[in-house]
Amino acid sequence: MARLTPLAALPEPPPRPGSGHLQDWARAPLPLLEEGARRARDGGGSLFRLRLGLPAVLGFSPEWNRRVLTDLGTFRSAGTFPRLVPFIAGGIVLTDAPGHRARRGVLNPAFGRSELEALRERVRLARPPVPTGEFDALEWADRAVLRMLNAAYFSGEFPEDLLHAFLAPLRRPFPSPALPRPRLFARVRAELEWLALRRRAAGSGDDLLGVLAPLPGGLEEVRISLAAAHDTTTHALAWTMWHLARHPQWHTREGHPAALKETLRLYPPGWMGSRRLGAELEWDGTHLPRGTLVLYSPYVSARDPERWEAPGEFRPQRWQKPPPAWTYLPFGGGERICLGMHLAHLIILEALAALPPLAPVGDDPVPWAGVTLGPVGPVRVRPAGESAP
Repeated sequence: MARLTPLAALPEPPPRPGSGHLQDWARAPLPLLEEGARRARDGGGSLFRLRLGLPAVLGFSPEWNRRVLTDLGTFRSAGTFPRLVPFIAGGIVLTDAPGHRARRGVLNPAFGRSELEALRERVRLARPPVPTGEFDALEWADRAVLRMLNAAYFSGEFPEDLLHAFLAPLRRPFPSPALPRPRLFARVRAELEWLALRRRAAGSGDDLLGVLAPLPGGLEEVRISLAAAHDTTTHALAWTMWHLARHPQWHTREGHPAALKETLRLYPPGWMGSRRLGAELEWDGTHLPRGTLVLYSPYVSARDPERWEAPGEFRPQRWQKPPPAWTYLPFGGGERICLGMHLAHLIILEALAALPPLAPVGDDPVPWAGVTLGPVGPVRVRPAGESAP
């Protein structure tokens, strides 16, 4: 029987004395992951080690992604990164097998394509006006997504200042997203209960709150899915606006879907996914002990030069054919695929449809990987027909 390689013998990016990879993980995780993937490929593999205070590995092959995302019994959500962020720590996000499938079966109908189609007009009407002159695409996307989510979830009835206050910590650097905020959460909970009570009293409510609130744990799912939706959708919209400014030939209703897919390949807001091993595992000749922190990265997998041609280039035309299986994962995959995937597409495509032809102002934005992968603002654009100041 072949001797298994221990986890500690896997390739790894250069660690720092005393802190391993924790400092680079906190400050500049994308170069860290890119270097780890490069070293793994140079060694003929697709798995590398990270020193994050506990045994951790990241894999980026299609086979790894498929196994992690479909074997819910072995790859567990409890004890993973979302547990550290109170905004998303709970509900369906941390529900493991065997309960996950039944819970998703209860929640999925509210977020299905046909159900969301009934909300399209109110979401469209919630779009803010597009500024004239030069403006910050990230700031506009933030405002647009907040209002459009408010329309979809609450028919626009949730106080905008409270909604903004609730979501703002998620776009700040750590440790801000991980800090408990009992007063803020209590205010949000009280508002959710009040809005749900009004819907029950009226015997109606066809928005997402009206559908989810009657379910067991429904208000928690509203709060968590809302928190998960805002920054991910905002950043995807802002990145897409920038790419359409740089590549205006794709700024058409017909071109938007491919441009969005390509943007999500290059800059998936959910750049990292995590699980914990519920049992020891042998993977490609390596022994991974029970409790290992297991990572997959939509960012790394979608930039793998062994799977994608010119992976760093914006090429929406590549979407004329299906992508390599289990390498394009901006919404995850398998049973745990993002609950709000269809809602995010609806909001982004409706927002893009309102935009005039755009021109970029300045250099390409710098990506910043926090809770989500967003551009460091401002992301300056202007209507293409207007002269630069």
